Amino acid sequence: MPAPKTPRSGPVPAINETYRCVRLRDLAVNERPQERLEKHGPASLSDSELMAMLLRCGSRDLDVMSVASRIISEAGSISELIKWTESDFMQLKGIGKVKALQLITVMEIARRVLVQKNGFQPLLNSPELVFQYLRPLAAGLEVEKFWVLCLNRKNRLIKRCEVTSGTASSSLVHPREVFREAIRSGALSLIGAHNHPSGDPSPSSADIQVTRQLREAGKTVSIELLDHIIIGDEHHDPHQKGFYSFKEAGLL
Repeated sequence: MPAPKTPRSGPVPAINETYRCVRLRDLAVNERPQERLEKHGPASLSDSELMAMLLRCGSRDLDVMSVASRIISEAGSISELIKWTESDFMQLKGIGKVKALQLITVMEIARRVLVQKNGFQPLLNSPELVFQYLRPLAAGLEVEKFWVLCLNRKNRLIKRCEVTSGTASSSLVHPREVFREAIRSGALSLIGAHNHPSGDPSPSSADIQVTRQLREAGKTVSIELLDHIIIGDEHHDPHQKGFYSFKEAGLL
């Protein structure tokens, strides 16, 4: 019968920490945002600490607070993160694909909360109100999207539909796609809207052509096109409004 093996003598090998993740729990107690969150609530945390709570983990070389602070610094403010894409997050050290996907998911939740924050269908009886309603939805988009806002007789939103998404051209939207959604929802009128990723809401010749087509189609099906709004931003708008209204311009 063989003799039992004896334990190997000598020092215990060190744990390989090449891929060690510096987590919140690795921070000193007085540096942990979680403790302050539990005691004083989320309003007591800084933007970087809130981001650290989402990240939970840093990288081999950077603790989680350093990664969180870098994200806020690169964005300029926490509100600007709503415009960030997966690739924007992944450019930063400590953010991999999975973490980037988690973060853009959080940003999409924030975007939808902003759009739906009133808890009821909003009143859209002016270009300014349409702009404020769609602004969070259009923020950070790199392609043009066209939305149909189906309205009741009091100009309250019945339904919002994204009918197309793609490259700016006269084929971005077709009247049948627009009015199909309006008819299905029982709308008495509608507002068309699309974004300009450049931020300049000035209309192109294709935008003007589409607006004319929609106006004539609306007459045929007795659903009035109240307006066509182009969503941009104030910084790139020559008029510093952030949007263009075909109604205000006298083109409808």
